[in-house]
This record gives sequence, structure tokens and C-alpha cells, in this order.
Amino acid sequence: MKNTKISRRDWLKKGSLSLAGMALVPSDVWAESVKMAQANNSTFLYSTDNNFNEFTPPDLFESELKAILRANENPYGPPPLAAKAFQEEVFSGNRYAWSTLNNLIEMIAKKENVKPEQILMAPGSSDILEKVAMVFFQHGGNVVSADPSYMSLINVSESFGGQWKSVELLEDYQHDLEEMNSAIDANTKLIYICNPNNPTGSITDAKKLKNFCSKVSEKVPVFVDEAYIELSDNGLKDSMVSLVSEGKDVMVARTFSKIHGMAGLRIGYLIGKEETIDRINQITRGGMGITGPSIMAATTSLKGSEFLEMTKTKIAEARSYTKAYLERKGFNYMPSQTNFMIFEIDMDGKEFLEKIYSKQVGVRAFTFWGKNWCRVSMGTMDEMKLFTNAMDEIFA
Repeated sequence: MKNTKISRRDWLKKGSLSLAGMALVPSDVWAESVKMAQANNSTFLYSTDNNFNEFTPPDLFESELKAILRANENPYGPPPLAAKAFQEEVFSGNRYAWSTLNNLIEMIAKKENVKPEQILMAPGSSDILEKVAMVFFQHGGNVVSADPSYMSLINVSESFGGQWKSVELLEDYQHDLEEMNSAIDANTKLIYICNPNNPTGSITDAKKLKNFCSKVSEKVPVFVDEAYIELSDNGLKDSMVSLVSEGKDVMVARTFSKIHGMAGLRIGYLIGKEETIDRINQITRGGMGITGPSIMAATTSLKGSEFLEMTKTKIAEARSYTKAYLERKGFNYMPSQTNFMIFEIDMDGKEFLEKIYSKQVGVRAFTFWGKNWCRVSMGTMDEMKLFTNAMDEIFA
């Protein structure tokens, strides 16, 4: 009989346990909303009282798209060394990954200058947003945040009976911190700030934000979502994490989905007061939802900077290209310090999505402030050229 035994390396290369085979993105809230809206032929994915909504994209298989520019994913990841670490760790998949998770927590704690007990790990930062909403809004209350902003925490809080007190961004697209402070009342359970903000891509001045968070956290907890901060000009220099070290009632969320290029591997973390982390852990164990291979990939990625620097440079180049195109064509856009840009479109959002998807380019479309908007993620330069070519044909 022929010997069919193959090496571990060959099996990983040929078999279903390759990184591409393992890193399947799970169905998330957005994907489920899309399916339901498409099935019901709905114009919008959800409905709010704040005139902020997202248009339902066409029913098109992702494999039919040549440029997937709708989920703010990093087109260059995961880092090669992290991918290799992921593959190797598959062979320890019969064991729970608490030991490697604790090692990662220790590494993050040292990097962020906090105690390990102040860190909550989870499968992505969206998972953290949703868990915080479940914990804080079990008995109602309201959350104060920008209009527009990332809706994950807000939607979950509303499903528990909470209310969204939205505060429109300033004319320069920064958070209106003064108005947000004024919006706080006896029922306010949380202030939510996404910085840089999604879907606008804009960033709020770090000095002003730090002063705001420091003062406001004396009366209500502040949650700062920093999913995109490492892509901003100043990077982690603008982080609010130092306030946690100072004992302020501030939470900071980070993710490996963006600059680390691990959206499909699902790993992120929350930094906060020990009492806050304990409060969340009483209801759910975030670390239980992370696979050992993902933990090892994240650990490896944290040890290097070359991939992160390359990513930031290439995304900035794609952003400059897109900005120049929008300016040349006369589109009104918001200044971005992220891996996406948003701009006004003089067309119904649903019609626009049907047109651009027909050209095998996937983006997102929103309506707010009485206008329709397209949000495009930064892909490779080839993908951005597919996008601009499609735009030329649509708005000829």
C-alpha cells in the first residue's frame, strides 16, 4: 500500500485547515439585517427616530464582486507571521486557550499601562459594544452619542428599552462635546464616542476629548470606541486609555480587525475600571468566544510593527487617491483619518447601490441630515480604480 502520510506543512497547504479555509467571517448583525431587508424588499436595513438609516444593498453574492469596499476591512492582512502562527496553533485546537489568552492579556496590559484585571477580551470590538449595551441597559435609560455614529451599541441598547439621545456633529464633523454634556440627564447610563467616527471617518481633537471624558466621567461612564485610531495621523497618541490608568470611569475599545487585518479572525479588547470589567464578566465571558489560533495570531501581530506601518501607508495612499477623485468630480466629502471615506451622492441611495453593485463594486449607502451618502472602504489601488471607474459610468 502506498504511504499517504503527509507532513504538517503539506497538510496546511493543501487541506481545509489553511488560513483561507479557517478564517470564514461569521454572520454578524449587519449581514442578518441585510438578509431580512432583502427578503422583505425593504428600502432600509433598520428604522430610527433620528433620521439616520442605511440603504439595503442588492441581493448579490460576495463572490460576484470584484471590489469589496463595504466593511472597512484591511485588504493586506493578516500579517504573514500572524497567519503562520494561526496555522501552527490549529494543532492545539483540542485544548482550551486560557493560557495563551492570559499571555496576550499580559502583553496588552503592559502596552496600555494598565492591570490585566482591567482588560476584557472578546471576539471583535463589536461584540464588546453589544455586551456593554446589554449590561448597562438592562433596565432602560439613555445613551448619548453623535449623529451619525456607529450603531451597534445603540441598536442593542434600544432593544433592551434604552433610548438614543443623538447629538449632531459640528460643522467640521467633530463631536459636539458641549452639547453632549448638556444632553446628559438623570436617565443617562452611558456616553458613547466613536473616535475616529464611523461612518464619517472624522476625528475629534484629542485634547478637547480628553478634557471632556475626564470631567464627564465623574457623573456618567464614557465609552470611547477606538477601532480606527491606529490609522489616524497621530495614532495611539490620541488615545483616551491614559484616563483609565488615572482611575476615570472611562472604557476604551480596540480591535485587531482594522490595522492588524484580522476582521475574520475576530479578536478585540476593552480597557476599563476593574469594577466595570467585573460587572460585564458577571453576565458573559468574552474570552470564551475567541479561538486559540486567533489569540496566537494577535499575539504575534502585536510583536511587530512593519506590517502595521505598511498598512497605514498604503491606506493613506488609497485615501489620497480617492480624495483627489472626489474633489475633481465635485463630490462633497468628509475629511477622513480612517480606512474609509463618506461623501454625498445626488441620487437615491437604493438606486445608487443597484447601479454600483451591477458593476461588481460593493459599498455602503446611508441617509442622514436629509441627504444620501456613499461610504467606500479603502482597498488596494486596483480596487479603488474599479470604484472610480464605476462612479464615472454612474455619474457620467
